[in-house]
Amino acid sequence: MRIAGITLEDKKQVRYGLTSVYGIGLSRSASIAEQAQVNPMKKVGELTEEEEKKIRALVEKFTIEGELRREISQNVKRLKDVQSYRGSRHARNLPVHGQRTKTNSRTVRGNKRSTMASGRRKESKT
Repeated sequence: MRIAGITLEDKKQVRYGLTSVYGIGLSRSASIAEQAQVNPMKKVGELTEEEEKKIRALVEKFTIEGELRREISQNVKRLKDVQSYRGSRHARNLPVHGQRTKTNSRTVRGNKRSTMASGRRKESKT
């Protein structure tokens, strides 16, 4: 089954398979399955044509994939252009929502774990 250019894995359950589409999380996929009156535990490969059409119609109502990515990047660009605090944090690749940065910002800053050495270099044994 393909939705918005993304092929869903046939072996996954509907509620987990839909999450491979950017912009659809677990709660949204569960609500889509409920609205389409499809068992969320059913495998994607077992869906009938009619069920696929219902799911596809419901998913296309949301902003997903490229359109959502474009919208998010435009919002970040706007924050940078206005030179807001959040925009400057985005520009420097730092946490935006007030987290501490002395420690615990590894995911944003990158895993640069460097520890202090004694200061002396080891003598080479030649």
